[in-house]
Amino acid sequence: MDWQGQKLAEQLMQIMLLAFAVIAFGSGYVMASFQMMILIYAGGVVFTTLLTVPNWPFFNRHPLIWLDPSEAEKHPKPQPSANVTHKKKSVKK
Repeated sequence: MDWQGQKLAEQLMQIMLLAFAVIAFGSGYVMASFQMMILIYAGGVVFTTLLTVPNWPFFNRHPLIWLDPSEAEKHPKPQPSANVTHKKKSVKK
């Protein structure tokens, strides 16, 4: 799953859980059944989990392109500069 796919999965999860919460509350209120409200919301949580947790292909539309090992050797890692001075804090007595 790429970065945009993770963002999409997070947004889908939040929207779907909120929608199922509103639907469950409304139907539970109309039917005057707390049990029905919990069952509808639990079904929504299961459905949301099945949609957002697996790595579905539509979550990987922007894959990262990695360098080949031979290409990575041509670009060395940056080294910290040796000219960095550290300041010591004075202790007040």
